[in-house]
Amino acid sequence: MRAMVFAAGLGTRLKPVTDSMPKALVPVCGEPLLGHVLRKLAASGYDEIVVNVHHFAGQIREYLDSHDFGVRISVSDETDLLRETGGAIRHARPLLEDAGSFLVHNVDIISDLDLRWFREQCRPEALATLLVSERKTQRYFLFDDSMRLVGWTNIATGEVRSPYPGLDPGRCRQFAFAGIHCISSGVFDVFDSYCCPERFPIVDFYLRACAEHPIYGAVPESLTLIDVGKLDSLAEAERVCRACL
Repeated sequence: MRAMVFAAGLGTRLKPVTDSMPKALVPVCGEPLLGHVLRKLAASGYDEIVVNVHHFAGQIREYLDSHDFGVRISVSDETDLLRETGGAIRHARPLLEDAGSFLVHNVDIISDLDLRWFREQCRPEALATLLVSERKTQRYFLFDDSMRLVGWTNIATGEVRSPYPGLDPGRCRQFAFAGIHCISSGVFDVFDSYCCPERFPIVDFYLRACAEHPIYGAVPESLTLIDVGKLDSLAEAERVCRACL
């Protein structure tokens, strides 16, 4: 099975730590974030993994070359341009398009998610299946009763984004995105049909495509998860990491 790890980010919210290393190599419980994700993927049966690189790309390459995770790892090089999440997937097309489907995992997510369970939730007819939860946040994906994606809202500002005019968030199921998704390899043809640019966020694409292509959410019964995105989250990440080991 194939997966992609987003490891190219600048990690600006983790400065000054990321002034000298990429976010992917920030240590938690004695191991870089990237190592935690790769070991979790390998233990769940993913044997071909793509890692995209940009910020301190050389450090990530050296780390991958010096560690054996028991899987085949390919690097998708974005040193010329940081393409954001959607553009990163599109750029990795030669490494992913023959997979049938593939998992995408943010490098800064530590969780106790059973990736095998999540794989079973990925519907064969779906363009993508998104891991979501009832975590408290300001931004939520909006789903209908069948858990098909219909939009997005920011509850702090009242902003609503949807291909369905007049969508009422109050009539939708609201869940927070957890940074893990399963995507059909058919997405590359949809990127082309939508004339997607070289650089774009995958969430923007999902909100555009969901009216024509089924995109679903999957909600685990319980989920311990932390997004290691800010300096003040590192201590909490240590606690969550120990609980998930």
